[in-house]
Amino acid sequence: MSSKLLTFFILLSLVAIHHIPVVTCRQWCMAMPNTSDEQLQANIDYACSNGVDCTQIAPGGVCYEPNTLYDHASYVMNAYYQSHGRIEDSCRFNRSSCWVFVDPSTGSCVYYT
Repeated sequence: MSSKLLTFFILLSLVAIHHIPVVTCRQWCMAMPNTSDEQLQANIDYACSNGVDCTQIAPGGVCYEPNTLYDHASYVMNAYYQSHGRIEDSCRFNRSSCWVFVDPSTGSCVYYT
């Protein structure tokens, strides 16, 4: 094989490898969209009284906006799940949760994994 052809194949391989998407197994615990406001508030109260730093969803916090119960509950439910061993039981919340596999972070509000 000529050195030019070998160089071409090496460069082609490097380009192809660089563009292969990396698959991760990251997951986030989120509130289900059809969850009642009462259950969302109960989830917030539970997570915030069990070790989650809820200052992020308070006025002035980086996750205060959007200011909805759904978004606030999702943030603290994920924080609880991540900080309690990422086990199935830490994302139950009375069957009002689900896992998502696309990062729900928005702007400066980062949902940790």
